[in-house]
Amino acid sequence: MNIKKPDFSEKETVKSLFQRKFPGAEIDFGFVSIPSGERLPKEGTTSHTEHEYAYIVKGSLSGESGGNPFEISAGEASYIPAGEKHWCVNKSKSACELVYALIKA
Repeated sequence: MNIKKPDFSEKETVKSLFQRKFPGAEIDFGFVSIPSGERLPKEGTTSHTEHEYAYIVKGSLSGESGGNPFEISAGEASYIPAGEKHWCVNKSKSACELVYALIKA
């Protein structure tokens, strides 16, 4: 077993915790803390070659994924397919914290 605790002492927003390659798949598992008022990305949209799974631990986000608006809050999970353009913003008064897994198959 390997245990890691996110360390944001360098004011990082995204902290990858584990990266593993398996035959036919790659996994990046990490933690994100999005400060109040922060938009990711700063402008436009982002997409990646991996499927994105996320679970909101604290706070909430709103944004757009695949051209559809969304709102997600603590206790909810999301899935964004590989290649889908998306963005989010934290409109709340406190940080939004989530764990994610990027899976490339």
